[in-house]
Amino acid sequence: MYRYDQYDQAMVDARVAEFRDQVERRLSGAMTEDQFKPLRLMNGLYLQLHAYMLRVAIPYGTLSSTQMRALADIARKYDKGYAHFTTRQNVQYNWIQLKETPDLLADLARVEMHAIQTSGNCIRNISSDQFAGVAGDEVIDPRPHAELLRQWSSFHPEFSFLPRKFKIAVIASDADRAAMRLHDIGIRIVRRDGVLGAQVFAGGGMGRTPMIAPEIRDFVPEDQMVSYCEAILRVYNRHGRRDNKYKARIKILVHETGADKFREEVEAEFAHMQPLDLDPPRAELARIKAFFAPPEYAAIEDGYDTSDPDFRIWAETNLFPHKQPGYAAATISLKPVGGIPGDASAEQMDIVADLAARYSMDEVRVTHAQNLVLPNVRQDRLYALWQELDAAGLAPANLDRASDIIACPGLDYCSLANARSIPIAQEVAKRLAPIEREVGALQIKMSGCINACGHHHAGHIGVLGVDKKGVESYQLLLGGSAAEDVSLAKITGPGFDERGIVDAIETVTSVYRDAREGDERFLDTYRRLGMAPFKEALYDKA
Repeated sequence: MYRYDQYDQAMVDARVAEFRDQVERRLSGAMTEDQFKPLRLMNGLYLQLHAYMLRVAIPYGTLSSTQMRALADIARKYDKGYAHFTTRQNVQYNWIQLKETPDLLADLARVEMHAIQTSGNCIRNISSDQFAGVAGDEVIDPRPHAELLRQWSSFHPEFSFLPRKFKIAVIASDADRAAMRLHDIGIRIVRRDGVLGAQVFAGGGMGRTPMIAPEIRDFVPEDQMVSYCEAILRVYNRHGRRDNKYKARIKILVHETGADKFREEVEAEFAHMQPLDLDPPRAELARIKAFFAPPEYAAIEDGYDTSDPDFRIWAETNLFPHKQPGYAAATISLKPVGGIPGDASAEQMDIVADLAARYSMDEVRVTHAQNLVLPNVRQDRLYALWQELDAAGLAPANLDRASDIIACPGLDYCSLANARSIPIAQEVAKRLAPIEREVGALQIKMSGCINACGHHHAGHIGVLGVDKKGVESYQLLLGGSAAEDVSLAKITGPGFDERGIVDAIETVTSVYRDAREGDERFLDTYRRLGMAPFKEALYDKA
């Protein structure tokens, strides 16, 4: 994994000192909240319903055990003993005191972490595939390219005040495990005629107006990827709306301009930039790639004992095949039935850090689905790992199942939310738990408002919380996917109250169970049948 050099460390240390001064001025009254707000947002600090929330960057979701232990210590020292892992592979703390924030950031800086550009109208944390570097279906490990983009975008003077926030995902396989086409820029590393490069998409996103990013260029050579991204951002920065925040995202610009016209403008800007030689030298990418060299794997054969039925179920559900024979990537579910999706206690984070050090070559990944991954586990040690996870309550065998629900913090914490997400997710998980294994792959995603932090548009089943004349109401959506078969979910019809939405999800699941053919996924059954039978079951009996 990447390690800070003197420039990285100097950058985060200087930001801590700068923010310490800003906080002192705010607390003394020398600075108003209106003056302070843009400064705190540059450091990932939000003012939520009950307290400040700090969002910490985890670039492309990769952590060391030392960093995970530091996150656990921060949860104990500055929060209420837990943290929340997000769909952008970041971590959030919901009970932060302003006066303690500079010390918190200093603690992060000591372990090569920060909260820079996790909020505000800038380029946010670069996300990637949680199985990057170990997946057998990838062209290369995409994380060095993600790191190169992180370095290029950090404090970029031209893109620090964009019309709106900007999100980039980088993958390197046909399978999309990072919702790449639902980003402002989506990059798939490809190999064409033996040459590495990038297939580039732009204009995706969720929120109030969800859109799937169209392809902007089929192939950009590897050593021109940065300047091509810069060309896209220049066009967006030039034409993106600043008079209406609801129409300020690049997806609106691409949609209203048209993909063809937008592509023409990007190509013209890209051609204009070529004489400027803005791409980093090949030596810089080679330097970064060296940090991501594969570890020294032992020569062992594939195979492990599955005579324990509980372990066998976990292995069948939560393990991902590794490109190295004799190894596996193990997903640690943060979704116990009835739990809060994505939350982990300080004690659990300490346990994960210890397991990463002993079982996974000192590495942890945060996933797009708010879980954790140990990417390098010897197969002959999987049973021992599972036993320790099970003893710690970290072994739900539910990856991509009904209780593996993505949910935002909702109205329990967020000042933007219209409805609660957490209690709905908890009740749905409890209701569907008895039939979870029979149902199979079923991705349920919930958001407490139209901003879609819970990615409800991309759920096989999506839930959107809305305010209906001062009362919490929930819209039900069906048919979304964030994977390579990307699609946007559609609203079934009138919304439901808190109890009704749980009943509605159970009804939809029952229709699927009755109508599916063989081992057909819910999503495939829905695509085959369409909305009609689900709507009939939901509304015709009302």
